[in-house]
Amino acid sequence: MARRPLPRILTSGSDRIARGRELARTAADSTTDVLQPLITVGRGLRLLAAAGRRKWAATPKERRGPALFLVAACVLAIGIVPYGPPLALVSVMAAAAWRGRARTPVRTGPDETEAARLKALYEALVPYFAVPDDPSPLFVHGGAWDTAFDSYAFDANGRPTRLRVSYPPYFPDGDPEARARIERLLHAKSGRGREYLFDWDEEANRLVMTVLTPLPTTIAAQRFVTGPGESVLGFTDDGAVRRTVPVVADDGPRDASPVLWRTGPRSAEPHLLIAGRPGSGATGLLRSLALQALPYGDVLIVEGAGNGEFACLTGRAGVLAVECGLSGALAGLEWAARETERRLIAADQALQSGHPAPGDTRRPLWILLDRPSALGHLAAADGRPDPQALLAMPLRHGRAAQVTVVVAEQLDSLDALDGDVLAHTRARIVLGPAAPAQVAAVLGAPPHTTPTPDVPPGRGYARLGTGPVLRIQVPATPDPYDDATSEAHRRAVLDLLPPRQRVTLDKPPGRTPGKEPVEHAPVAVSTEG
Repeated sequence: MARRPLPRILTSGSDRIARGRELARTAADSTTDVLQPLITVGRGLRLLAAAGRRKWAATPKERRGPALFLVAACVLAIGIVPYGPPLALVSVMAAAAWRGRARTPVRTGPDETEAARLKALYEALVPYFAVPDDPSPLFVHGGAWDTAFDSYAFDANGRPTRLRVSYPPYFPDGDPEARARIERLLHAKSGRGREYLFDWDEEANRLVMTVLTPLPTTIAAQRFVTGPGESVLGFTDDGAVRRTVPVVADDGPRDASPVLWRTGPRSAEPHLLIAGRPGSGATGLLRSLALQALPYGDVLIVEGAGNGEFACLTGRAGVLAVECGLSGALAGLEWAARETERRLIAADQALQSGHPAPGDTRRPLWILLDRPSALGHLAAADGRPDPQALLAMPLRHGRAAQVTVVVAEQLDSLDALDGDVLAHTRARIVLGPAAPAQVAAVLGAPPHTTPTPDVPPGRGYARLGTGPVLRIQVPATPDPYDDATSEAHRRAVLDLLPPRQRVTLDKPPGRTPGKEPVEHAPVAVSTEG
């Protein structure tokens, strides 16, 4: 049976309705375009009136009378001035048009991609923050993530850069292992290759995860503005320390937050231990400390690796010796031990007689050792004493004698260090890539950030005594005689080197207890770089 065609009124009526709607929509859009200036001015007048009402409500009652008098005086002045009312009307309309202009809407929430990432983070945290007996769980599978994440931020790639997590009160946030599990999870889910700071607020049951910006590597060796007995180990995050120092970076002068190490009689951590892997920048830090110490003291350098990394300091004013062999290291460290004892005896005798300590006992003496474990292996093979055993006197009594010991060793050779070295070096630095457990083993406390596998030379963590663990970037102080050193860094190091001098000595300068001072040959100073 053939279908009957629909009545003509039904087919033609729907077309008329559609055309009518289209004409109405077009007319409305045209009217809106024509009246847009009036709509803008009207919106601005409404906003100005609302602002005026708020201002009037916030004005104290005793000041409303003078305010009304001032407004009346302004109206009177406008009425008297030629063309005053038209100008005032134009000004009000212009202000209303500016205030009522269309603004770009501000996004108040995450987009779909960001919401999906937050949902994934929430679901991943459920097994760690949820328990079956919780009557009103904050974390539950399929729950709302916005109840636990009250603050967040994303970068241009859609990865979170800041996240504040509220966790239940029964979570053991005082357990380092429980914290470490949450930090590892957030690190993996938020994107690897970045350094994260985790701030646990145990009182408010909140965890704030922040992505840290890399520390600048544009600061090279230079004269730093420090106080007496202060040395700049490196630079850390802005706000992590209370002081700033002016520096000259590759991008111009600015203020940086230094990690300052205080030495001398009033120092709580008079000796320093630097640990790192090959190429991590430990030798560069030793070179930086030597350049900072030479204007005010003497430096004795013992290089266990024998690579000639300190050849630029040989024969310089203030450099007592640069020893690379076992015999020279034993002789230099034996003299340092006797010099420490001599300083203590001379200072004690002067104080007992009511006089100040002699000037030569107040001049700082720095003993820098690079990889002493290598010399220890050579000494054991030759049946000779370990050079580290000669550091007992400077380490134990160096603070009173103005003697500072700095030891740099590789991470995998720390077990070869002497007990006195480990016991008296309470200022410590770890440079280069290292696991959190290794950093905690050296510094005595875990870092609050997640170490990254790829770091530039001189990047690591520092802790002075029982203070907080700080991120640190050592100023670039490469070997100026190395062909791979850039011209800018080479010139920066050469400008800090003291002039050369020739001193004919059979042993390092100084006095041995009970003996007369060593007679020095005439010193010839050369000013070449």
